[in-house]
Amino acid sequence: MLNIHINIDRFANRHALRCLALLCMIALISACAAPAPIPESGQQTVEERVRAPSQGDRESLQVFTIRNPAVVALGDQALAAERAGNLQQAEQLLERALRIESRDPAILQHMAEIQLSQNRLEQTIGFATRAYEQGPRVGELCERSLRTLALAHERSNEWTEAQAARDQLPACRVAPPERF
Repeated sequence: MLNIHINIDRFANRHALRCLALLCMIALISACAAPAPIPESGQQTVEERVRAPSQGDRESLQVFTIRNPAVVALGDQALAAERAGNLQQAEQLLERALRIESRDPAILQHMAEIQLSQNRLEQTIGFATRAYEQGPRVGELCERSLRTLALAHERSNEWTEAQAARDQLPACRVAPPERF
């Protein structure tokens, strides 16, 4: 009978070691699968990773459209509310602006940034995509839209889409035509 217990103990030890090795391999593989997102505060992220890098080169071509003065005023008020830390008021002001002009790319982009600050990733992607599609394909607004898309996709662990947005960024910087 003693012999049986020893064989069972050997089997149990081998089985336990195999299970432990398998668990270690699974943990190692899952840790390498996707990088963990960097924890960030919402508004600081928008300033540091979306707006500031897009403002860097003032010598590249910028495209500005004619905008409704009421929409511009509401956008300015929303920016002031955002800087004061009142994201809810900023969002309400931008919604009013979008009721006046639903296709204004600057307002759509600002709304995407507000949504990103609140970690509403699906809404962020929707607004930033509309801003990119309806806005100029060069300049600061183009860059902000693509940076917002990249960041929202990163936070959603959609790495391929995030890289695709980053790959389009160089096309936003175009040298202005020479003047004689």
